Amino acid sequence: MPTAMIVDDAAFMRMALKKILIHLGIDVIAEAENGLSAIQKFKETNPDIITMDITMPEMNGIDALREIRKINSEARVIMVSAMGQENYVRDAIVNGAKNFIVKPFKEETIKATFDAVMKSLK
Repeated sequence: MPTAMIVDDAAFMRMALKKILIHLGIDVIAEAENGLSAIQKFKETNPDIITMDITMPEMNGIDALREIRKINSEARVIMVSAMGQENYVRDAIVNGAKNFIVKPFKEETIKATFDAVMKSLK
């Protein structure tokens, strides 16, 4: 069973995403509310896939992505962004994000995105 870490400053967003991931058979082993916490929890848990919000306090998702990829260049990060953040998404992809999901999201979108990224686990 693949493992995941959810990073988002909004608790309701983490809860919604966690519910979908569990339904898809993905084990959510960690959650973080900002980029700094995400880096620490990544070191502790080493999940297969990370969902990373872009706009967060203390450290944004793109900076956290860069730091996580320094720790493990193979880290699979899916950026999660609101509409209108296309420039941030491009920056994230340039910095190693494997894919992105636009908020608000649907389970079908999450499934398709995770399926695409999980193919690289094999």
